Amino acid sequence: MPNSYFHLHLVSDATGETLIAVSRAVAAQFDGISSIEHLYPLVRSEAQLDKTIAEIEAAPGMVLFTLVDLTLAEKLEGACRSIGAPCLSVLQPILTLFQSYLRAAANPRPGAQHVLNADYFKRIDALNYTMMHDDGQMSETYEDADVLLIGVSRSSKTPTSIYLANRGIKTANIPLVPTVPLPKTVFALKHPLIVGLIASPERIIQIRLNRLDALHADLESPYVDRSTVCEEVAQSRQLFAQNGWAVIDVTRRSIEETAAGIIDLYRVHRARLEHVQEKSIDFSD
Repeated sequence: MPNSYFHLHLVSDATGETLIAVSRAVAAQFDGISSIEHLYPLVRSEAQLDKTIAEIEAAPGMVLFTLVDLTLAEKLEGACRSIGAPCLSVLQPILTLFQSYLRAAANPRPGAQHVLNADYFKRIDALNYTMMHDDGQMSETYEDADVLLIGVSRSSKTPTSIYLANRGIKTANIPLVPTVPLPKTVFALKHPLIVGLIASPERIIQIRLNRLDALHADLESPYVDRSTVCEEVAQSRQLFAQNGWAVIDVTRRSIEETAAGIIDLYRVHRARLEHVQEKSIDFSD
């Protein structure tokens, strides 16, 4: 069955990230159907909305929006009715539920989730740390990490690290390179959660082949030799088991799924650290 397409208009008074995430999660449930996304971020005035409506008229399709300004929301809904375009406020049902449960009225603020608060600066700090500690760099400050990822080349360490950093988790990562031992400091770390990432040899080889092809490098390199890769993966498993480190198999996981698993592990790890600190304080008292 050939792919079919439809126009999907995403109208937001902020960055549109919420709409993108929600719409893609739903669209992924339909085989053979793809959306042509039209994103309209930072729509906060009638003039901006008029331009958006004109584009919807030019390519009619489904409209999803997050507009906290009721005047703009009503104008968009009215225009969509005239055009015959299905239209839905993604936040309104959730907002209504919150208001009902909390018995309080919301204070509409476009882009309120992006305010420059402590959480925002925590994420920026985590991202800076993560970029500086990518691919085995600056091992002398690994103790400051929240999470340390270890794995063979092409086991998704860097993209997973960046995703975690965007969640405010300082993440360092180290590649396992044959004949190159890990820094000795790694085995004495107290604060970070250490997670080993593994994947099937077939998965690793395929990603490495794609990498070499993109670089126009030698495709007969030992880097993609099956027996060599199998040995790398086996040695990594052994290393993780010997040190009691958590392990996540990324073979069939997306970056988001891998990160979600690590966040669950980190939550437990952090609780243990806090418990140890509390016991230490009690003992000292």
